[in-house]
This record gives sequence, C-alpha cells and structure tokens, in this order.
Amino acid sequence: MELKIIDADFSVCQIKDIQAVDFSKEYVFVGKTDEELSLVCSTDSVPQECIAAEEGWKAFRVQGILDFSLVGILSKLSSILADSGISIFAVSTFNTDYILVKKERLEEAARILERNGFEVIL
Repeated sequence: MELKIIDADFSVCQIKDIQAVDFSKEYVFVGKTDEELSLVCSTDSVPQECIAAEEGWKAFRVQGILDFSLVGILSKLSSILADSGISIFAVSTFNTDYILVKKERLEEAARILERNGFEVIL
C-alpha cells in the first residue's frame, strides 16, 4: 500500500464558529458533535478566533480510493506507529484516510512504515 506525505504543515483546532473556516483551502477537515466543533487545516489557515490549536502536524495520505469493505487499514497503521511510541491523529474522507503525526516524528514514522511493507512517497 502506498502512502503519500502531504507537503503542508497542519494544525488541529477547536473552534466556536464554522463561518471562520476558509473552505477554499486545499485541506479542510471539520468534525462536529454535540460537545465540540473541530478543525484540521493547514497551519497558515487556522482561524484567528480558535478556542485551542495544536500546531506541528504532518500528514500521510493512503493513496487511491479505498472501498468501504476494506477492513483494518487505520488499525494496522496506528498499531505499527503506536508500537514505536508515535501518536497519530486520523482523519477519514469518503475516498481515503489520512494519518497525521507530529512534525518531529515524520521521518521516523516514514522509516517504520516502510520497514512494515508500506511504500512512502513524497
């Protein structure tokens, strides 16, 4: 399976108003529950009026369109990285999955994933 490193820095944010989100940007992931409104976006797109923001994330994209019948992709990726002490933040879209790791662990994560049979591309 092929993983592409996305050439952007990401932030994970808690926001109070979705109208502050710039949906014209290339990467914008919004999650809403009864308790919070979360945003993952490029660091240069973080809304000024965030409740909280965690910067310093990089992302891998699982290349290709994943069929909904596929089982265990996120589990395998997260287990491999967890076994090496690397925390992740996962985001899924209709087509595929994204795994975010802290910027300072990106190269290590790429090497570990390659040793476990994944092809990592830039």
